[in-house]
Amino acid sequence: MLRSRLLASSGSVTRSFHSLNRLRNVAKVANVSSAEYDKIYTPRVGSYAQLDTFQRRHLGPSTTNVSDMLKTMGYKDLDLFISQVIPPQVLSKRALKLEAPVKGYTEQEMLKCLHEVANKNKWNVKNFIGKGYYGTILPPVIQRNLLECPEWYTSYTPYQPEISQGRLEALLNFQTVISDLTGLPVANASLLDEGTAAGESMLLSFNAAKKKRTKFIIDKRLHPQTKSVLRTRAAPFGIELVEIDTCDTEAAKSLLSDKQVFGGLVQYPGTDGSITPGETMKLIADTLHANKALFSVASDLMALTLLKPPSEFGADIVLGSSQRFGVPFGYGGPHAAFFAVVEKLNRKIPGRIVGVSKDRLGKPALRLALQTREQHIKRDKATSNICTAQALLANIAGSYCVYHGPQGLKNIANRIYGFTSVLAEKIQKESVHSLINESWFDTLTVKLADGVNSNDILQKAFNDYSINLFAESDNIVSISLDETVTQEDLISLCKLFGVSSKLPESLPCFPDALLRKDSILSNDVFNKHHSETAMLRYLHRLQSRDLSLANSMIPLGSCTMKLNATVEMMPITWPQFANIHPFQPADQVEGYRELIGSLENDLANITGFDAVSLQPNSGAQGEYSGLRVIRSYLESQGQGHRNICLIPVSAHGTNPASAAMCGLKVIPVDCLSDGSLDLKDLKAKAEKYQDTLAAIMITYPSTYGLFGPGVKDAINIVHENGGQVYLDGANMNAQVGLTSPGDLGADVCHLNLHKTFSIPHGGGGPGVGPICVRSHLAPYLPGHDVAKMITDIGSADSISSVSSAPYGSASILPISYAYIKMMGSEGLPFSSVIAMLNANYMMNRLKSHYDILFVNDRSNIKHCGHEFIIDLRAFKTKGVEAIDVAKRLQDYGFHAPTLAFPVPGTLMVEPTESENLDELDRFVEAMIAIRREIDLYITGDARGQVLKNAPHSLEDLITSEDWQTRGYTREEAAYPLGYLKYNKFWPPVSRLDDTYGDLNLMCTCPSVKEIAEDTNDL
Repeated sequence: MLRSRLLASSGSVTRSFHSLNRLRNVAKVANVSSAEYDKIYTPRVGSYAQLDTFQRRHLGPSTTNVSDMLKTMGYKDLDLFISQVIPPQVLSKRALKLEAPVKGYTEQEMLKCLHEVANKNKWNVKNFIGKGYYGTILPPVIQRNLLECPEWYTSYTPYQPEISQGRLEALLNFQTVISDLTGLPVANASLLDEGTAAGESMLLSFNAAKKKRTKFIIDKRLHPQTKSVLRTRAAPFGIELVEIDTCDTEAAKSLLSDKQVFGGLVQYPGTDGSITPGETMKLIADTLHANKALFSVASDLMALTLLKPPSEFGADIVLGSSQRFGVPFGYGGPHAAFFAVVEKLNRKIPGRIVGVSKDRLGKPALRLALQTREQHIKRDKATSNICTAQALLANIAGSYCVYHGPQGLKNIANRIYGFTSVLAEKIQKESVHSLINESWFDTLTVKLADGVNSNDILQKAFNDYSINLFAESDNIVSISLDETVTQEDLISLCKLFGVSSKLPESLPCFPDALLRKDSILSNDVFNKHHSETAMLRYLHRLQSRDLSLANSMIPLGSCTMKLNATVEMMPITWPQFANIHPFQPADQVEGYRELIGSLENDLANITGFDAVSLQPNSGAQGEYSGLRVIRSYLESQGQGHRNICLIPVSAHGTNPASAAMCGLKVIPVDCLSDGSLDLKDLKAKAEKYQDTLAAIMITYPSTYGLFGPGVKDAINIVHENGGQVYLDGANMNAQVGLTSPGDLGADVCHLNLHKTFSIPHGGGGPGVGPICVRSHLAPYLPGHDVAKMITDIGSADSISSVSSAPYGSASILPISYAYIKMMGSEGLPFSSVIAMLNANYMMNRLKSHYDILFVNDRSNIKHCGHEFIIDLRAFKTKGVEAIDVAKRLQDYGFHAPTLAFPVPGTLMVEPTESENLDELDRFVEAMIAIRREIDLYITGDARGQVLKNAPHSLEDLITSEDWQTRGYTREEAAYPLGYLKYNKFWPPVSRLDDTYGDLNLMCTCPSVKEIAEDTNDL
């Protein structure tokens, strides 16, 4: 959506804010002095202003803390500190102009405003629109104790398995569900959505054919949004999508036999509701296999509880969405996709897999397997981006299955089929209309009688019965029923289509010819937690096995694990936001349109750009989208031959992976010894490839945590040689209100709303990765084939969809919206300032104990940006490695900082602005204590062995019999510092074999069913 268009439609936003009797103000140039911090942090007693401002709840250090921290580093004031950290040529003088009061809203004002916006959505309506999105009932025990529980939504990706056993078990449950229902032996722990999962299946098939074939067969009955995403993914590789009608078997067989075909994808059941017969599915599979091509099936999990699994017909890959297993519409997301493969493809499957391992005591434990596919290793050789998971939503879907069990799921599915069949029979026998599909599970496609228009039917359904249907064309509509359907709904639908509302005494049974005969979900976990007390205790047990922000700081460099404020999280489960279908008519979603427009305007202003797309639903998707937009722009300028992407060697691994997925050739650019970009090398390579240079990808501040003074020079060099400049927004938390990608001269950036703008990580997803662009790139922002019929998204030049839903993970956008509005123009710059103060304070306290890499040096004072790197490489020759420190930190109650990235043998620390001084000091004291343990180990003192055995589980302390020979006591293992006796998080298992970052090792991943059987006793 172009920014100018959004500004023209922002009147309703302004009226909503004015209704709170607050004036919209224009921010002045940010003043980041200590005096200004005191003004926003300290309540002004005796004034008419609200006392309890959000900023002082979000920003950890008090004004007294800030003063003490500055004194520790030799400063009197914050503005002097910032002038030393950020080069003057980079610091922006542009004021933030946000659609909110300068001082921001209080929490209560924000909730009132959000209620006003939310109530503009038509939420109290039954959406039988379908197209891959279905009404569902989220069990309250799961809503309150998982989705709304900070122990679940604030945790990080489970790369440290010893303190992630709860989430890993929940993800294993999800994998087991997928494996059972699809009939395939290996499933991953989720992908972003059905459309991108389909794209992954296509590229997996393409790579399996060694990229020597160029045709991919798609079913005409694929969901339309899936087709759109496939077009986006196919374009960079020159893949031709060939559509077939599975009902015309002879024509289909001929197309499938083409020697240029490398794979095919069929929807089962189809978007029109029809179920492709088993013999036809088998024919498609056999024809593809005879041609050495792969057969993919997009399916529906609820249908598969009854329907014969795709594995019976020879499917190699099965994918789809788990949304209808308890995850609300949310205007399109976030929803967890699933992806399962045959055994021979288990090392090619995209995404993450939970595998089984053993801890140091030989006990079974879970961990992520196949981590050698991570992009920090494979870089431009990667075939997918690992940062494409929806862990929190997968955990909801898996828990939904635990709660209902196999019979409960079948009961729901049978009820859906029964209601659909009653309506189908009435339309067939009593109506002037006719059914197009002859078979179905939950969806009917109806051809209307002559003279009856689809829009008339849709309006009547909405006006008279509060029901939404889907218009396939001017005279065809479809209805998709779900578990929320009631007898009253069925009667309303009967009246709508002019048939008798007298219903049969009982519902029809699912046809035996289509019925699966195998058992599903036989594992014990799906057959014992069906009462609320049992489910509550199961969820609590899992939660207690994970470390989250509810336990302690998670100081992960580059990942920005900041506060996810409760007030920001509350709206995501409000029905006004949760119950909205992504394809509802535009006049029914005015609240979402207002919120999205306002958020896009604010993000454009913060980044200094002209237009924004919120469609990309992860940071990796944002990278991909930004590069695809650049390529489309270059093609429009007759520069489509430009295919070189320059990427610094320090870049996030997702950068080169995304470039490769866009069909770009990656050329690395060197960095200097201080970590800054080597401008000489950049200039030489930009000039060498000036005729083919497409773009450069720069992370700023750099991945080393530095504000390089030469970034503007780098941008100018690339522009002078015909390239576009992409700034990776992973480190935007250090820029907000102080500088911006647009002010620096870049052309496009992506943002991580799950980092800088407070959306929680959710154990490895959800995320949102919008892209912000200059005006010349705006026409190429992603469109959407379905949504463009009901809204003004995209333009004639737009690239096709990058996500299934038009606005990506829309239901979590209120989080970032609320964060920005409550921080306000005055508060936002202090998020960046305090994040950098916290980092520099910690670095200053630790620099006498550890070497610190790549710090700037101005006025003889060393500084980092918002993160710093502790160099542990010197200890390796003496037997101590970075992994030992990471594991020992768990005994101190902390998640390790980012391990081995961007430099092997190091830890990268980012405290964020949300942590108070006590927590910063607690982490510093832990690291100082560990340094003493390192020295003990190096000098041969047996007490140093505590590093090698860390972390220490309760079972280790209580049952192990070798304590007399360890050289350190149980108390030294468990309580190395006094605070741990008051507040101790116990790692539930001992150290696992850890192959993270090791090119030579790979954890074996047995079938999901084997894993589930092995971990019954966990």
